[in-house]
Amino acid sequence: MNDTVMLTLTGVAGILLGLIFFGGLWWTVRKGLASDSPAWWFLGSFIVRIGVVLAGFLLIAAGHWERMVACLLGFLVARLIVARMTRSPTNGNPAAILKVTHAP
Repeated sequence: MNDTVMLTLTGVAGILLGLIFFGGLWWTVRKGLASDSPAWWFLGSFIVRIGVVLAGFLLIAAGHWERMVACLLGFLVARLIVARMTRSPTNGNPAAILKVTHAP
């Protein structure tokens, strides 16, 4: 297979791994903060997310450093995507916070 195609595919795989990792982190924070035992949520989620991502990186890279770099770049792109998608509506707008600081 062409090297450019392979690096593109590994970058896409890195994006998918990043979406799983950071999306799982977002989900864990939402569930963990509402839970009676958040430490178990955070610990369990961390172990599962790290295991999935490490296994994915090792399978995708298959001993090629170029693939590892492409996968890592895709992973970082996914971080930006999830950060933008999970942003609260008041981020970057301090006036919105000031409007709701008192009861009606």
